Amino acid sequence: MMTDAFIGLGSNLKEPATQLARAVSALATLPDTVLVAQSPFYASRPVGPQDQPDFVNGAVWLRTSLTPHQLLDQLQRIEHKHGRERLRHWGPRTLDLDILIFGDQVLEDERLTVPHRELRNRDFALQPLLDLKADLALPDGTAVAELRSRCPDNGLRKLPPADYP
Repeated sequence: MMTDAFIGLGSNLKEPATQLARAVSALATLPDTVLVAQSPFYASRPVGPQDQPDFVNGAVWLRTSLTPHQLLDQLQRIEHKHGRERLRHWGPRTLDLDILIFGDQVLEDERLTVPHRELRNRDFALQPLLDLKADLALPDGTAVAELRSRCPDNGLRKLPPADYP
């Protein structure tokens, strides 16, 4: 059975837009997975420590037969190939890939929380989701558009396609 999974992408090191574009290419080659769509990229201020560069974020819509944990393992493998180091909470990174929504599943364990626990507070995740699917809703029925309308502003700026590969 295939499940719709929405993945958030972020980077603020080593040509962030290029990092995201390469990540999208890697996501398109995941086993038992089809890339349905890619959102535009956005720039925004960092969440947490402000002594770091702005982030570039986006999202992809995947259709996959992987389980949430199998998908997480694949995302972490891609992050590792991009030089991801976890040095500080909410610190700078070459690549961050997060499962934002995984079908209608609600999951919370030591490795994974779905929907993503901070999704409601992240305009840089909500807006790309709306670009992918305007009528997207969380498993509890809450419309992503409603969340976006109530979300704090983080200086979100849509990047023109010429700014990324």
